[in-house]
Amino acid sequence: MSIATVITPGTVGEVVAIVRDATDAARPLRVRGAGGWAAAGHPVDAATTLSCAGLRGIHDYIPGDLTLSCGAGTTLAELDEATRAHGQWCPLLPWGDDTGTVGATVATATAGPFAERLGRPRQLVLGLEAVDGRAQHLAPGGRVVKNVAGFDLTRLLTGSWGTLAILTTLHLRLRARPAVDETWWVADGDATRLEAFARGPHLPLAVHRTAGLTVGRGEDGWLVRLGGNRAAVDAAREALRGCGTIDAVDPVAWDRVRIVDTPASRALTWRWTPLAVRVRAQFDPAGILNPGILGHPA
Repeated sequence: MSIATVITPGTVGEVVAIVRDATDAARPLRVRGAGGWAAAGHPVDAATTLSCAGLRGIHDYIPGDLTLSCGAGTTLAELDEATRAHGQWCPLLPWGDDTGTVGATVATATAGPFAERLGRPRQLVLGLEAVDGRAQHLAPGGRVVKNVAGFDLTRLLTGSWGTLAILTTLHLRLRARPAVDETWWVADGDATRLEAFARGPHLPLAVHRTAGLTVGRGEDGWLVRLGGNRAAVDAAREALRGCGTIDAVDPVAWDRVRIVDTPASRALTWRWTPLAVRVRAQFDPAGILNPGILGHPA
């Protein structure tokens, strides 16, 4: 039986060398961020793990442009701390908790309860850098919002679960934090009215159905987050009263919801089409990156 090993590169050059050596030796690699989605419901057939934990830190942050570049191993908590000081945030806010890494969030395209209003990973990633299974350094996209060169490749690698390339750097779109940010619990709400409220003109940041126990309540209901300027939030709150009895809730409830209500991984239902097999062969012809994580191609 082979002994499992973990390699933690600190630079892109080291990632390139590790992938080149692994390809030459036909040695599969498990690519890992914080490890929360390590198996995704399928076994990864690799005794060697390449951890992205050493590829962390904020590389470039321009608050005036609402853009930030960071290493793939940067945690969501570190990203939140860096942007909060400037009244900004990166609204990835995926299912799970903030110990997860930015790289894993993008690699798995994991969204969260705010995705419909604030954007999904493919909408928030301006560009990225990665190393594919041929040990080639890729840099599609850019660091600024108006730079869309290579955008299709950026979208392709977002959600590829490390089967095409190892993400090393992410260039992200940020948002200003709302001046007013409120969370409300609706226990006896009308589902039809709440669904209409979620789609309507008041633009709530999220409307999420959850178990009462998740937020310390006795019955199931809806968690609603409102954000914007004072006038907009006041109007939204009044409209929300028409959906049921509302009660203010500590915003930390969203942290619990993101953990407790995490849906099953979409990787469980992945199907390898002939096109997907051909695409993987172009990026990782030796099949060394995360073999098996999406199930085995037919």
